[in-house]
Amino acid sequence: MTPRCLPTLLLAALLAGWHAPLAAQPAPPARPAFTEVMANRDLLAKLQKGGYVLYLRHGQTDNSRPDQFPHVDLADCNTQRLLNDQGRAVMRDVGKALRAAKIPLGEIIASPMCRTRESATLAVGNSFETAEALMYTANMTREEKQPRLEALKKLLTAPVPAGSNRLLIAHAPNLADLIGFFVKPEGTLVVFAQRGPEGYEYVASIPPALWSDLLSR
Repeated sequence: MTPRCLPTLLLAALLAGWHAPLAAQPAPPARPAFTEVMANRDLLAKLQKGGYVLYLRHGQTDNSRPDQFPHVDLADCNTQRLLNDQGRAVMRDVGKALRAAKIPLGEIIASPMCRTRESATLAVGNSFETAEALMYTANMTREEKQPRLEALKKLLTAPVPAGSNRLLIAHAPNLADLIGFFVKPEGTLVVFAQRGPEGYEYVASIPPALWSDLLSR
């Protein structure tokens, strides 16, 4: 049998064998494991002076009502997973703790999802704006996520006026996609300082249950 009579795939395999194999491509570097740090009273005193970015995960939700992706309507909360009573109570308590800690808030930005808007209202009232940049990313493709992650980086690095802190109220998957940290539990406040090679740096977390210790005399 001559080569021109061989099946196409077999001939291609034989021809490939006449060449030296290609060099193996190096695997992408692994992301280092994330280490969570609990906030202390010294950090609370620093937050009172301002200059930080605070990332707050919304309260607990009713998991029996999943988001109706890809048909979520931001104007129709019936198409979304919503806060449950526990989540509402947690967000009220977090808001009270922020006020009791005398942490000054300047710019407040929430994801446009109903659970984040309700969380914002319960915690800080109506003095916030929404930004599509903080939209829930868990159901997005890599290409869809990228502009949101770039926008989140900008919110973490944009200058914060002295005497205030920027508060972002959003979702756990967004931060997990950006820095490899899935915020738990719901209602946890994550503190970022504006320094380091990325322009921002994770400092510490304040889960809801930690506030009583931080505020005790």
